[in-house]
Amino acid sequence: MPFLGKDWRSPGWIWTKTENGWKRNLLYGHELGDSNVEINLQELYSNNTKNVFVGEVRELVTTKRQKDLNNYHTKSQFDFRDKWIYVQKGSTKERHGYCTLGEALNRLDFSSAIQDLRRFNYVAKLFQLIARSQLTSLSGAAQKNYFNILEKIVHKVLEDQYNPRLIKELLQDLITTLYSLTIHVGRCALVGNINIWMCRLETILKWQQQLNNMQIPKQMCNGLSFNDLPLHVQNKVIGKLSDSCDIINLGQTTPTLLVLSESRTVWKKLCHFHFSDKQFCRNLVLTKSDNVDWKLMYFTLQKHYPMKEQYGDTLHFCKHCSILFWKDCGHPCTANDPERCLVPVSPQHFIDLFKF
Repeated sequence: MPFLGKDWRSPGWIWTKTENGWKRNLLYGHELGDSNVEINLQELYSNNTKNVFVGEVRELVTTKRQKDLNNYHTKSQFDFRDKWIYVQKGSTKERHGYCTLGEALNRLDFSSAIQDLRRFNYVAKLFQLIARSQLTSLSGAAQKNYFNILEKIVHKVLEDQYNPRLIKELLQDLITTLYSLTIHVGRCALVGNINIWMCRLETILKWQQQLNNMQIPKQMCNGLSFNDLPLHVQNKVIGKLSDSCDIINLGQTTPTLLVLSESRTVWKKLCHFHFSDKQFCRNLVLTKSDNVDWKLMYFTLQKHYPMKEQYGDTLHFCKHCSILFWKDCGHPCTANDPERCLVPVSPQHFIDLFKF
């Protein structure tokens, strides 16, 4: 395939048409094959001499870097016509091609999904899984869209102070992946120029610094606070939390909440929420008085088994139509009972749908 643009690696050759055909010329008009001609290097690289060769290479390299930066700052725009996609895993005579993870990332409107608090944690968890293992499988357009949405996620957290811990974990996993990819750039498939990836890495480090320096303002209220509630109400609120880090952080605020967060009942509910009875029997942790230490048991089970994921709203997959969609948006289903064909899609299941 011919190269139609300027190549930054070389300024090209100069050709002259003669009676005997085309001949390639050397610099300063020296013909090819004239081995007796000596080139004065001092004159060639002199600052006073207008060297066309060196000047053009510098210009091309500068233009290439500027083009990379312009491509990095350009926002990819996608026209979201539908809120659903057909997940096609093969190519047949009737349907050509198949749906990829990058295509699903582009066509499903995740930019609007992060504005909904019910879907925010779902999208953040999905982006974290992509950052860990699936980043190199995305196309160039999908990678650009990925970082554009990630920028909106970070800005939302900085503005609303909503769940910064989850986004910090996401950025840390992304930094670890990019460090590995940029160091071993010759051993993996990276879409795009290395300059773009270095700019992205610098931007992620800047986001991480902004999140670490984020100060949540103290809200002044004239009414009742959480500490003014009765103890049994506070205990019920703590029992509704499904994240152990939230329980521990809440217990560090006041001595009263510390006692409530260390309650055996709270950690017992947490264990029964995330794990099954069979997993309890295999990893039973007892105290000296033969009582179950539910807090220690929770962290023991956490090392061996995946925890139950709970989201306000998730993507759904229709087994009858093979369509992936947001449930409140719906899709044109042809089944007699569409509700029985719906399957909630977890972030890991979403990625598994596009593994061929």
